[in-house]
Amino acid sequence: MFPHLGLKASTDPQQVNERLQYHPDVFEFYTDRQDVTDSGLIHLTKMIRLVQDQGIQHIIIHHPMRFGKYHNELFVDATKMLDQYNFLMAGTERLIKLAVQENVQLLVHGAYNEPLAFIQQFYPDVQTAQALVFKRLDYFFALGGDHIMFENSISPVFAYGDATTEALVIQKKYRLCFDVSHAFIYNHGDNAKLQASLKRLAPQIVHYHLVDSMGLSHDSLPLGQGKIDWAKVYPLLNQQATNIFEINLKNQLDSKEMRDSYHYLLTIQQNLAH
Repeated sequence: MFPHLGLKASTDPQQVNERLQYHPDVFEFYTDRQDVTDSGLIHLTKMIRLVQDQGIQHIIIHHPMRFGKYHNELFVDATKMLDQYNFLMAGTERLIKLAVQENVQLLVHGAYNEPLAFIQQFYPDVQTAQALVFKRLDYFFALGGDHIMFENSISPVFAYGDATTEALVIQKKYRLCFDVSHAFIYNHGDNAKLQASLKRLAPQIVHYHLVDSMGLSHDSLPLGQGKIDWAKVYPLLNQQATNIFEINLKNQLDSKEMRDSYHYLLTIQQNLAH
């Protein structure tokens, strides 16, 4: 039943077991560079099966966020950053294969939040970088099908709330992960623009990252501690989708802030029902 108790952890068994004691409906794995090595994939598979053995059917793998000091950006220039390009392509392909094999989902970021000046080191404008990103998204979508989804960023290269991006993802019928805080930050804390984007994209959204924000920077706050109007957001959510609460934790071995956010949203749901 929506909203789901959705929790996130790395592949560290201590984190995984801490989350499992609360019997989540949805489990998302945060991965890093090590997780797509041969040994890392064996361990990730073991952790996925551990979660599945608890009867949890909704499992998402979040592809690695970083390669060295850089974000794992889809717009990476293969001619200037070959190692990073090879990691992006080979790592994502390996994770797609695993997602299909284990019947789970892979989440890929369309972009992260590199500054415009960084993008312009490689491309004349955002539109050129974005065209390359959509070419690579098309490739991954063809490989992953109903086992892959694409998440929005704060960057103009792949932001929900941006008219060009939204038109393209609708046209291409991508399966989407909607990070509520990313869209709120991209739209400079404008709740009306956030709500409009949620409404437009709802039919294609299969997964949500539910997280609050002040709308200024990537702060990943517990629900109710930022400026997002959850009473107006909740009715716009696709209740056929899954969700996690992607909140910064004080202690990675205690998912309290995620669980508190779930109970906050349950209260919003109950208040709206009365």
